[in-house]
Amino acid sequence: MDVDNGRVKKGINFVNLVDVGDPATIAAEYEKQGADELVFLDITATNQERSTMKDVVESVSSQVFMPLTVGGGIKSVSDMQKLLRAGADKISLNSAAVANPSLITEGAKKFGNQCIVVAIDVKRNVKAGYYEVYTHGGKTATGIDALKWAKKVVDLGAGELLVTSMDKDGTKSGFDIKLYQGLSELVDVPIIASGGAGTSSDFIDVFQKSTVDGALAASVFHYGEITIPDLKQTLKVQGVNVR
Repeated sequence: MDVDNGRVKKGINFVNLVDVGDPATIAAEYEKQGADELVFLDITATNQERSTMKDVVESVSSQVFMPLTVGGGIKSVSDMQKLLRAGADKISLNSAAVANPSLITEGAKKFGNQCIVVAIDVKRNVKAGYYEVYTHGGKTATGIDALKWAKKVVDLGAGELLVTSMDKDGTKSGFDIKLYQGLSELVDVPIIASGGAGTSSDFIDVFQKSTVDGALAASVFHYGEITIPDLKQTLKVQGVNVR
């Protein structure tokens, strides 16, 4: 769930955001459907130079019992601690990790590697021939090679990677399989694929053609185009291991 000023939003390629609804209400519905995990990203916190909204996290965590990963605007171990106390199970670092990589190590030492998720927003740099890391909600190009960055953050202590293809985001054209194949060869921590889910076949493809541990989707679930129970059943029939 991408959250902007207390409301769930969804766009395409990280722009043209449309209001989807109330975070706690939507979270409760996904709890009923049997979602394995909920990722709550305050997508405007960094650009607005404010911390993640603790009250919204508390509201969402009171509605759900599945693991809750929270990110956006986190700049210190103290920020992490506040969100964990508010009900988060994992902390997601993106822009802050690029600006201050030692924050990954500090968080991992205090809360454990399994608690620190590094979110990496990437876009193909066709001219340079590599996947480039973007920060600040996909607005700032960093010139950093995403595959090299993934390896570095794992070495620094990240216990999980949430990797979003900005080229695929909201397009419903399928996951960027090549990206996840490349990442899987470099790191040995869980990888969550994000960006591009449009049909159940897209989920089957990413699980069968790469070694990702999870697949994240937003709009297809928000708008009821795919239900989680139906998707899990389809994946099970195709031999994909599901909870």
